[in-house]
Amino acid sequence: MKTLTIQKAIDLLVGGEIVAIPTETVYGLAADARSDEAVSKIFKAKGRPSDNPLIVHIGDIAQVDHLAIDVSEKARLLMDHFWPGPLTVILSSTDIISGLVTAGLTTVGLRMPSHQIALKLLRKSGIPLAAPSANISGKPSPTSAMHVRNDLKDRITGFINGGTCNIGLESTVIDMTTDVPIILRPGSITRAEIEIVIGDVDSSDATFEKPKAPGMKYAHYAPKAKIFIVRGSLNFFRSLIKERKENGLRVGVLCHTSSRALYKKAHVVLPLEKQGKNLYDSLREFDNQGADVILSEDFGNEAVMNRLLKASENRVLNEDQASEERISSEVEN
Repeated sequence: MKTLTIQKAIDLLVGGEIVAIPTETVYGLAADARSDEAVSKIFKAKGRPSDNPLIVHIGDIAQVDHLAIDVSEKARLLMDHFWPGPLTVILSSTDIISGLVTAGLTTVGLRMPSHQIALKLLRKSGIPLAAPSANISGKPSPTSAMHVRNDLKDRITGFINGGTCNIGLESTVIDMTTDVPIILRPGSITRAEIEIVIGDVDSSDATFEKPKAPGMKYAHYAPKAKIFIVRGSLNFFRSLIKERKENGLRVGVLCHTSSRALYKKAHVVLPLEKQGKNLYDSLREFDNQGADVILSEDFGNEAVMNRLLKASENRVLNEDQASEERISSEVEN
């Protein structure tokens, strides 16, 4: 896998190839969103299910009217206010976009990233780029070029090294094709911030048979070790660590920065930075340090908890109720 210049990346994209590019959220695996042949290479490289739609990245707001129809005034207000930035807007799609991108739906998610390298590439090329996270499907998203290299190795020609992503969580996704806009995936742009601009919106934690946005149907963001969200007292949390150690498991703990010293008896303790910027890096580090099971505190950040619940497949250990999980099930047979 080669490190690419912006021009070399554009040349590959024009030729129907796929390349990894940095954005402010996570690294994306990019292809021309208008080409079935190019987009199919994304699904092959990632091992991504074909019914999981892709987000299209653009560099000029004028492209919206080529790629979408029936764009409401509220949708335009969001674009004007939050673009470039980590907000994906779901709109009714034109037939310019590959059906592989939309997973056969009539809608498409559009976003204008704020990362300067991504913006320069998009504006210089003029190509709308489908760009899901540049990792193996279901695994923690890549927030550095090293993550991309480790995950995709010989599956792609190359990547642009843009350093560490400064947000580290995927974009907020909002569906603007409904009577009341619906946040389908929380991110660093919050519901409260959106409502200041366009008024009331709904949010959805539902899993859809035909999802309009990534991360709504399948398990995502997961390391090798099983993750459990712990809700209860410190004594309860410590008892869970002790039980699992007694059963021969190597225990990892994901916690608030301020509470790191409370879990000294765990094998691996990793604190989460404010707003979850290092979440995916931490999940990868648990794998590097051989954790068999990860016990996580419950964080107040909606976007972080959305990713953790997806990664854990909604496994919660609650002090107030008997757990249905057996310790023996926390390690793959």
